[in-house]
Amino acid sequence: MSGGRPSLWRAFAQPAARTMFFFGFSSGLPFLLVAGTLAFWLKDFGIVLKDITMIASAGMLYAFKFVWAPLLDHWRLPGFARLGRRRGWLLAAQLGVIAGLLVMAALTPAQLGAFVVATLAVAFFGATQDIAVDAYRIEIAPVEDQGALVATYSLGYRIGLIVAGALAAIMADHVAWGLVYVAMAAAMLVPLAANLLAAEPPLRPLPARPWREAMANAVVDPFADFFRRYGLGLALALLAFILLFKVPEQATVGGIMSPFYLDQGFTKTQIGSITKLWGVWVGILGVFCGGALVTRMGAWKSLGLMILVCGSCNLLYLLLMVHKGDLWVLTAVISAENFTLGMLGPPTVAFLSALVSRAHTATQYALLSSLVNLPGKILGFFAGGIVMATGYGMYFVITVLALLPALLLYAWLTPALRRRVFVPAPAQAG
Repeated sequence: MSGGRPSLWRAFAQPAARTMFFFGFSSGLPFLLVAGTLAFWLKDFGIVLKDITMIASAGMLYAFKFVWAPLLDHWRLPGFARLGRRRGWLLAAQLGVIAGLLVMAALTPAQLGAFVVATLAVAFFGATQDIAVDAYRIEIAPVEDQGALVATYSLGYRIGLIVAGALAAIMADHVAWGLVYVAMAAAMLVPLAANLLAAEPPLRPLPARPWREAMANAVVDPFADFFRRYGLGLALALLAFILLFKVPEQATVGGIMSPFYLDQGFTKTQIGSITKLWGVWVGILGVFCGGALVTRMGAWKSLGLMILVCGSCNLLYLLLMVHKGDLWVLTAVISAENFTLGMLGPPTVAFLSALVSRAHTATQYALLSSLVNLPGKILGFFAGGIVMATGYGMYFVITVLALLPALLLYAWLTPALRRRVFVPAPAQAG
């Protein structure tokens, strides 16, 4: 195909698309190892529920990745400069994840203080991976090829979740948890090798200015730009909405769900097979349907619809409390949950991408995507205490009620965003 829009085959066949598959795997693998999968290990070790949810909230560091994102934009990492700015940071983060997982395997929760420190290190390096991979994806290919890169990244990410979720849970029924985490560290060698073989995106040279001045500009400018473009009132309302609209989803991602499934009478193999294996593939189907929904309805309308549908699905967990140990009910609930979560993904990415200034893409996207996950992770941190005080059922009801402020903000924001952000583009041929 010459000229015009690139062919679908060329977009998916480009080397960057294959690279993003492995980078997605690299990002997905450590996420559950410091959250849901870690909660299994802690419960098996006899840690009380309140402490489990606090420790398994190490993934909250992902919500603060914007704090150090400017470093990845404006500083070459010493010792890794030969790989380039993006792949150098990514390699350092991958090595950090591997080392952290091996330390967790060696310590075990028997040495709880040091074990928690190692867990936080894995979360930190995992979040750093995400920053580097997002920046790499944006810079390695033109805008018209980004859809293919996001698709292959998402597939790799979900396979990483399968390995760290389903495979790890099944393995733990047969071998010690320490060996499971050693195996997860070994799996990280595959994307590490892909990084060594990948191409570095062409980057503009860093301006020659004093380091302190450069970092001050890198930190301040992205924040100031956001408020300049939207004005104080609209910018604050947008940030409040971003903080609130995914609370129900994030409140069930942390350490509370693994103990919940076990308390309903399911084995780790059943939980891993249905929630982490079957559910992930249903989620992939949901991602493609969510993309089609964005194309049909636009980012803003599809986001509002999926916020309501996805958040309300938390009430389905109440069925598991009535039908304890019923695999068919578990399969139905997990299918609905993962399908709607998958459908929420594309509208979320499209919405956040529309808000970002192209002058500060990496840092602003890291900031906004971090804020999306922060409140739910905070709720997840206290989830164990809430459940011990009120019960699982009331906790899930609370997560659904948390939707109300976001829905009110959605209604208030709609007229302004239709005028200033989501202006219909002229139809294109082809």
